[in-house]
Amino acid sequence: MPYERTWKIAPNRGADVTDPKSPGAYPNDAARATASWLRCQVPRPEAELCLICLPHAGGSASFYKDWPRLLPEGIEVRAVQYPGREDRFDEECTDDMDVMADAVARAVLGLGDRRFALFGHSMGAAVAYETARRIERVHQTEPVKLIVSGRHAPHQAVHGDVHLRDDDAVVDELVRLGGTDGVLLRDPEMQSVFLPVIRSDFRLAETYRHTPGTELRCPVTAVIGDSDPEVDEVQASGWASHTSGAFALHTLPGDHFYLTPERDALLDLVTRELGAAKPVGRA
Repeated sequence: MPYERTWKIAPNRGADVTDPKSPGAYPNDAARATASWLRCQVPRPEAELCLICLPHAGGSASFYKDWPRLLPEGIEVRAVQYPGREDRFDEECTDDMDVMADAVARAVLGLGDRRFALFGHSMGAAVAYETARRIERVHQTEPVKLIVSGRHAPHQAVHGDVHLRDDDAVVDELVRLGGTDGVLLRDPEMQSVFLPVIRSDFRLAETYRHTPGTELRCPVTAVIGDSDPEVDEVQASGWASHTSGAFALHTLPGDHFYLTPERDALLDLVTRELGAAKPVGRA
């Protein structure tokens, strides 16, 4: 669950710009939730499908900022903005999976009757799964597909203690996973700003425990890096037991953070999995 390389404290100026905290800005609670949690760099109201992207631990919505221009025009990308970062920097972090998934589900439902799919990487994969469960169970609708990246299956509880370690040890773990070179986070002032959020995300991911029950109806696709130290093909294959729909597993070159160097290959795969047209030209 690596730290995002380019975490910006300043508001994401390319996102939806209406302030979700402004009284009267939105007609109902669902619309307010959508505006608060989902960022859309390139609005495509006529798109056939909305792809909801959930970041890894320590990540933010801007991690997916390049995806809209690299995906077909038939897909609108909306990235989840967790509390405590970028334009939600002044909000308390959420380290409880139930609270997080409930909030994201409300935001997705605020999109109305639009068709949608979910993509989540690492911690984001677990949040995406729990979000999909809530939407299917409570609201009797379902995603077109759930795509989980760099994450073992939910029933495979992996007990971690990174969130309990001292600051230097947390940074060491981030460096090990390949998300950062650690230079920024060795600075005490930077640690005071960023590490509380990162620690909160690790706490959410490491304390999450799957509750057995009704599983998904939607198809699930798992994607991992072939040298990911956090998940192997056997663990990723376990996602098949969490849906009555179709399941597919794909492996790309790279470690836990494979989706940065293999971005184009991943987006080609996502496009095929969603049954969309060919991606637009690469930059």
